Amino acid sequence: MTAIPLARRTRKAAVVSALCAGLVVGVTGLTGCSSSEEDPDAGTNGVGKLSASKIQRKSLAAADAADAVRLSGTVVSKGHTYKLDMRLKGEGGEGSVTSKGDTFKLLRVGKQLYLMADSGFWDHADAKDGEKPGKADDEAAAKLDGKYVKVPQEDAAYKQLSGFTDKDVLLSGMLTLHGKLETGERGRTGGIPSIKITGDKGAGGTLDVSLQGKPYPLRLQRAGDAGTLRLTDWGKDFSLEEPRKDEMVDYGEQLPTS
Repeated sequence: MTAIPLARRTRKAAVVSALCAGLVVGVTGLTGCSSSEEDPDAGTNGVGKLSASKIQRKSLAAADAADAVRLSGTVVSKGHTYKLDMRLKGEGGEGSVTSKGDTFKLLRVGKQLYLMADSGFWDHADAKDGEKPGKADDEAAAKLDGKYVKVPQEDAAYKQLSGFTDKDVLLSGMLTLHGKLETGERGRTGGIPSIKITGDKGAGGTLDVSLQGKPYPLRLQRAGDAGTLRLTDWGKDFSLEEPRKDEMVDYGEQLPTS
């Protein structure tokens, strides 16, 4: 057997190592090319493989089962635009609503609803139609400024206002798209991988659904330009406590009418 000098063996090993390294890079490159053709739903929750109608059903089921959610954005209803920022759960909700230039806070703990607004809001409520607030209106409004007012359940405002604090009422019909459902593009909504589903190519609304974790709805463009809502903090609990006595005013059996 012919002996190979050490120097030649070392050079040969270096050549073999270089060839192997090149082969690994080549294979890695090929693997990289093939991975781009792999299932785009790999590593997701898999709803992207489903039809738009099934995605909507799963999204609605996930929303219904969640303990809590934060909802923010705008809602247009009956010619009025409402700006919402509400945290909702089964026991109630809290947050703010802006309408007609006035912003007020809502807090519902169980069946008891509280409303907080500044004196300007109450001035408008106390004044009669077409009249400017009088001295008595100003004095009454000043007492309510920055205080929680208990909303009687018999008051006409209770049903309308409590709806903003009720997760089931607020989301049950709102998240349903209308018309022919189709899947749209994939992207990121609030930093979360998502897929769009549309109703009648967007005319019936557009919903961004999470492709990460549970298929929660993340963003809703309502049909007919009726507002855009963001849905975040799914399942994140928060505390609900009734106002202290010094934070609250009992207006009586009926609130002022606006």
